Amino acid sequence: KVYEKERGPATRCTILAQPFHPTVQFRRFLFNNLHHVNTVTMMKLAVFASLVGSAAAFAPASTGKAATALSAEMSKAMPFLTAPTNLDGYVGGVGFDPLGFSDNFDPKWLVESEIKHGRVAMLAAAGFMASQFVNFPMYADMHVDDSNLAPQVVGVSAMLQIVCAAGIEEWRTNNGNVTMETMFANQDRAPGALGFDPMGMMKGKSEAEINDLKLKEIKNGRLAMLAIGGMIHHNFVTGDALF
Repeated sequence: KVYEKERGPATRCTILAQPFHPTVQFRRFLFNNLHHVNTVTMMKLAVFASLVGSAAAFAPASTGKAATALSAEMSKAMPFLTAPTNLDGYVGGVGFDPLGFSDNFDPKWLVESEIKHGRVAMLAAAGFMASQFVNFPMYADMHVDDSNLAPQVVGVSAMLQIVCAAGIEEWRTNNGNVTMETMFANQDRAPGALGFDPMGMMKGKSEAEINDLKLKEIKNGRLAMLAIGGMIHHNFVTGDALF
């Protein structure tokens, strides 16, 4: 009021039209109107100005990065995070990469890793349930109800056979390129495409139909990874067989 009385009503419009910064505007007001306030009022105003300045220091700044984040597409799987751009175009991609692996590793390698883990998990989930009731003839006298105990019963040699067979197959299907740096030396190779289709399910299919089959495999693989983890921990925690 003092400021408006001193300089006229039109001053209010002038002030409102200017860019507002709480600390600068308030201090400007104080310095221009010191002769209108007493000492006690000055002390109160000084304290208030300090509080306003402190609060302004913690106010969010308008930056280009913030504007970019607001305009970025959000993840379908985790709507509170931005979608990972490096995974665009891959079958089964729903923007799930909360740790940012796709920013630091080859996306093709990550996609193929998920597909292979899903395939192994589907076999493992089926085998974990079946081994409680059925055994191969050579292991008929080694039956255990708790499938978690099967590796101990068959011994190290049988488990090493599985690991070695998997390694040889990995070497064969990738033409000896088994490291992250060389696995996709052939840029045309699609992740998970190993030419395995004994039943001819891919023959005569359109691209959309093939992608639908790939999506089903990925979703079943993801479910199987959760399933085998749950089965193993069920037996481990309860100490009982699955069924």
